[in-house]
Amino acid sequence: MTAPETVAVMAALGEARFVGGAVRNALLGASVVDIDIAVPMPPSESLARLKARGIKVVETGIEHGTVTAISGTHAFEITSLRRDVETDGRHATVAFTDDWAEDAARRDFTINALYAAANGEIFDYATGVEDLIAGKVRFMGDARTRIAEDYLRVLRLFRFHAWYGKGEIDAEGLRAAAEAKDKLKTLSAERVAKELLRLLEAGNPAPVLRVMAATGILPELLPGALSLPRLERLAEIDADNLFPRDAVLRLAALLPDGEGGNEAAHAAADALKLSNADRTRLEQALSGEKIPAQLAARDARRLLYRIGVARFKDKVLLHWASAPAGRAGAWRMLLEMADNWQRPRFPLTGRDVMLAGVPEGPDVGRVLARVEDWWVGGDFAADEGACRDQLKAVMDKDRA
Repeated sequence: MTAPETVAVMAALGEARFVGGAVRNALLGASVVDIDIAVPMPPSESLARLKARGIKVVETGIEHGTVTAISGTHAFEITSLRRDVETDGRHATVAFTDDWAEDAARRDFTINALYAAANGEIFDYATGVEDLIAGKVRFMGDARTRIAEDYLRVLRLFRFHAWYGKGEIDAEGLRAAAEAKDKLKTLSAERVAKELLRLLEAGNPAPVLRVMAATGILPELLPGALSLPRLERLAEIDADNLFPRDAVLRLAALLPDGEGGNEAAHAAADALKLSNADRTRLEQALSGEKIPAQLAARDARRLLYRIGVARFKDKVLLHWASAPAGRAGAWRMLLEMADNWQRPRFPLTGRDVMLAGVPEGPDVGRVLARVEDWWVGGDFAADEGACRDQLKAVMDKDRA
C-alpha cells in the first residue's frame, strides 16, 4: 500500500479501493502477490486517468471492465464496479455500476468481498472480516445462486477452504456444491485444472479432497482409484522439510503407480488437458523404477544418469510418501545426492564406433549403447582409453 508504484496508481484513479485477495491476505499477514483494484467508474475513464498521469495501461479485458496498469515493476488489475445482468454458469454479462455494495454482492465468498481504501480503511459488505478470523469460507448471499452464476465456484469452495478454512466446510455451501457437481462437465478443462492444482498446493489438501470424494465431486474430475493417504503423507513431508508444494507431484501422489501408472497418468492428463510437459512428468513419475530408501550410492548414480535429476527426485518423494514412517534421513540423503549430481560425460560417440569399423546405420547405436552400459555399470570410472578397449572387445565378440 505504501510502495511508490501503488501510491501512484491509486492517486491517479482517485476514488479506488483494493479488493479481494490482496485485502484478505494483508489482513491475515500473508504475502500479497496479485493486487486488484476496484473503481466506481467505467473502464474508459480508468484508462484516461492513468494515461493522464503517464502510467502505462494494457486493455486486458476492457469489455468486462478490466484494464491493467503497469507501474514500475508491478502490474495492477483495475476493474470497474459491476453487477450481473445475465449468467449461464460459465460466463456473465455485466453492467457497470457505481454502487460498492452491488459489486460486493456478485462476488463469490465473504472473505473475497473485502475492500480497503488507500489509507487502510476496510469496507466489509457482509461478514468477511469475521469469517476470515473464524476460518469460515461462506458464499456471499445464497450459495446455490452464487454457484449457478459460475459453476467453477464448486471447486473454489474447496480450494479456498483448503487454504483459509478451519474446521468443517460450510454446510450450506457444501450442499449446494454437491447438488451442482454434474455441472462441472460444462466447464473448460483448463479452468478446472487451474483450480484443482491450486487446491493441491494448500498446506494439506487431503481432508478437503476426502470431502470432495465423499460427495462424488472428486470422481467428476479424476477418474479411477485415488491414493489420498499417499498425498497426505507427501504434504507432511513437504511441511516437515520445508519443501515447496508442487501441485503436479501431488497430483501424481494421488494416482496409482506401477502397472497402472501410465494409464492413470494418461486419464488424468486427458481429463485436465494438462500440458505435454506435465503429462510426461506424470507418466515418468508413476512408471518404471522403484526407489528404496536404502538405495546404494552406486545404484543411485546409475539411476540418476539414466533418468535425470528431476525424475529421480519425483520418484524419491513419491516412494518416500508410500513407505512406512521412518528413514527420513536416508530419503533426504538421496535428494541431496541428486541436488549435487553432475552428470559424467560418456567418452565415446557414434563417430568413434564408425571409425572402429561399424558401418553407418542402426548397428552404430546398438554397439555404442552396449559400451555405455558397461561404462555405467562400472560406476563411470573407465576413461576414454578403457572405453575404446571395451568397444574393441564388443566388436570382436560380434565378429566371433
